[in-house]
Amino acid sequence: MASSFPFLRLVAILVLIISPAVLGIIEPDRLRGKIKEQQLGDRIVRLPGQPPVKFRQYAGYVTVDEGHGKALFYWFFEAFEKPKEKPLVLWLNGGPGCSSIGYGEAEELGPFLTQKGKPELKFNDYSWNKEANLLFLESPVGVGFSYTNTSADIKTLGDSVTAKDSYTFLLKWFERFPHFKSHDFFLAGESYAGHYVPQLAERIFDANKKASKKDYINFKGFIIGNALLDDATDQKGMIDYAWDHAVISDRVYNDIKKTCNFSQSPVSNECDTNLNKYFDVYDLIDMYSLYAPSCVNGTSTKRQLRKIEGIAPQAFAKFAGWHKRPAGYDPCLSSYSTVYFNRPDVQKALHANVTKIPYPWTHCSDNITFWNDAPASTLPIIKKLVQGGLRIWVYSGDTDGRIPVTSTRLSLNKLGLKIKEEWTPWYTHKEVGGWTIIYDGLTFVTIRGAGHQVPTFKPRQALELISHYLANERLPVAPF
Repeated sequence: MASSFPFLRLVAILVLIISPAVLGIIEPDRLRGKIKEQQLGDRIVRLPGQPPVKFRQYAGYVTVDEGHGKALFYWFFEAFEKPKEKPLVLWLNGGPGCSSIGYGEAEELGPFLTQKGKPELKFNDYSWNKEANLLFLESPVGVGFSYTNTSADIKTLGDSVTAKDSYTFLLKWFERFPHFKSHDFFLAGESYAGHYVPQLAERIFDANKKASKKDYINFKGFIIGNALLDDATDQKGMIDYAWDHAVISDRVYNDIKKTCNFSQSPVSNECDTNLNKYFDVYDLIDMYSLYAPSCVNGTSTKRQLRKIEGIAPQAFAKFAGWHKRPAGYDPCLSSYSTVYFNRPDVQKALHANVTKIPYPWTHCSDNITFWNDAPASTLPIIKKLVQGGLRIWVYSGDTDGRIPVTSTRLSLNKLGLKIKEEWTPWYTHKEVGGWTIIYDGLTFVTIRGAGHQVPTFKPRQALELISHYLANERLPVAPF
């Protein structure tokens, strides 16, 4: 019996020597020096009107170009429970030029939602930080609180710059939060994030092949919703969807089919004329959710955005009707968050607007008027990443007219992937939540009754979706 004591002493010594840091796991409470100072500087104690929570949150700036003074604003929430065991998800909204803070966090899937007529935030019972550590990024510069000190940068924005700066942000963010470096990392987003997410995913995927241990990102895959993927099929699908849902007449539909070739750019003058008739209808109803009410408190007239030249899809981007802000189930929702994020006390608590940006915070930037590059399709990137073994899911709210389920199905068919499991209903408790089809390397999911911003319209179903995606489990195929 006595002979076992030296062995036990040796085990005890080894336990003390082999610390979490040696194993590559750095506990937040063990951080020292500059990293700890940066984290403490970004730590949010409590926002004005915020309900009490136990999880930690951080917000602030990461400089992505010292010479130009380019800095991207982020807001990060640790998981509701057991953050050390949960994956990390980066959420990106689209536009281009729209805020992941204003839409993603405050109106869709973040822990805190803004409210009508109240200066307080309310807790989101279906926040995605119940399943993951959740990171929101305002990208590129000029969006939300993100800024550049070099005004010429705004004139050179595009898909490439956005992916490059977002990747630089991630490398530097992981330096500031090294204890999340070992976590499984996923990208997520919606709308124009059908460009942002695959392009950033490709950059991470390619860089990881030659990255040092310091710069390696434990990247596992991405999930995108109501996503702009392919100009030709996205545009054709929009017209087909509008006709099939009794939004446009037979005459308008047939005239567009006769005069428009969405595989070519530019389209003809006759096509332009007929597309104007198509967009006229969406002055009457919400393109982002066909069956939602319109905002009638006076803010609806402000929902038009400045046109951005050069973005995809090329044929549609020149129409004013394409440049509208999405509305939520409460169609006036965005007006509440606009008020909240422009409050000086809120900006101070968020460590935002530290350089006193000379324009108010907005959901979608009015300063971005030109987009330098936007490929006609991100399907080649998606196919490459499918072959690379990443976990890829695409989802679609089926009442969205902006990038409808019809468009996404046509786009995914172009990939030519083998079908592993055919079109099947999935269930949320005893109700059909939507349908799913599983391809070899990619899963497509519809969410029944959801508009463009799925988590806004169907928050419980959206949480079930991300839960099953992160767990790499198929959605329930029978009532439960």
